[in-house]
Amino acid sequence: MKKKMVSTIGILGLCTSLAFPVYAADMVKQETHHHEYSISGFISHGELQKKLQQLEKTSNGVVQVEVVGQSHKGLDIYTAKVGTGDKVILLQSEIHGNEKTGTVALLNLLKTLSTNSKEAKKIREEVTIVFMPMMNPDASEADKRRNSMTWDEAVRDFPQLASAKPSWNYLDRGISQSYNYGENPGFDVNRDFNPNLNYVPEAQDFPGASNKPGWFITPESQTSRDVYKALKEEYGNVDVFVDLHHQGIYYVDGTSDEVTLSLSAQFVPDPNTPEGAKYAQYADNYNYDFSRQLNVAAYNELQSYGNSKFKNISLYSQGLDLPGTALGSYALNGSGTVLFEVKGQTQTMGQKQKGQLVKSVERGLEAIIKGVADGSVETLNPEDYEKIPLTSNRPS
Repeated sequence: MKKKMVSTIGILGLCTSLAFPVYAADMVKQETHHHEYSISGFISHGELQKKLQQLEKTSNGVVQVEVVGQSHKGLDIYTAKVGTGDKVILLQSEIHGNEKTGTVALLNLLKTLSTNSKEAKKIREEVTIVFMPMMNPDASEADKRRNSMTWDEAVRDFPQLASAKPSWNYLDRGISQSYNYGENPGFDVNRDFNPNLNYVPEAQDFPGASNKPGWFITPESQTSRDVYKALKEEYGNVDVFVDLHHQGIYYVDGTSDEVTLSLSAQFVPDPNTPEGAKYAQYADNYNYDFSRQLNVAAYNELQSYGNSKFKNISLYSQGLDLPGTALGSYALNGSGTVLFEVKGQTQTMGQKQKGQLVKSVERGLEAIIKGVADGSVETLNPEDYEKIPLTSNRPS
């Protein structure tokens, strides 16, 4: 396994298998979660490290693992790459540390795609898939939404922010989702992205707002951004970006069925419309129809399982303007984008229904990957996206 900080070039070259570095968690004080639900069935950072090492070793070179950055507390952030195709798919999990099923699903899928099966080999010939599991490890270890960085530490890293007010996505008071942020402040990393991938923080852009770009002030968002930029430089584009999340308990609109998984292709208004005019500089890159096709592929696959809870799929809130999210920023930079939001979070459900939720993510991702690999996703009608039922916050 390679251990090195990511740069904007060459992060995904040939991998040299080296011994794992000392587990960084051994050197930092770890926070613990503050709710009564067990999360022992999910994957810790140390277990992630071991599983990636094992997959790289047993795959005989098919899986290439790299350390691409470190969290604020110094925990390694990894990518694992499979495939040699020209079409690039980037899959990311646990940008919020209490949203854990995606990491399990990614490791299961990585194992499947590294086998010598005829189907796995064919997929690897057509696409390059980069997995970024548990990209916010500090939050994952403490089972919380936000990272563990203080505003003072952000100003230390960016002295030009000394006169700025703390960003709107920074929390340093009260109890949120069973976690005391007054004791351990942090940033919502998924509001720290910017469509300008070369943006440097400026004091006049703070504190910002939900409908304004973020700043790349957290090491976690910087790492994701650097991986994305390096892929674009090497391959010309990141064709697909999928971000794996959790949500609360919602219902399929018009029913009393609890949503198993919400999907979405829409995170900023289309730059080619009057509503999206402020993003006009990204208009030539933005491909909403392709994003919709990717979502339809996942939806159709999950609907194919008959009368099961895999059918309880809905559209996440639409009409959003969230350029500070990874999905919004990467969509404006030319990626087809898909949001997965499975039911519940660890502070409300622990590991309840873990198996079903993980499987729903796996099946949806498999459909997207296969559809991109064989080109069938491009034959889907993007307008079918509009037929997917919406998410409701109450049963009918």
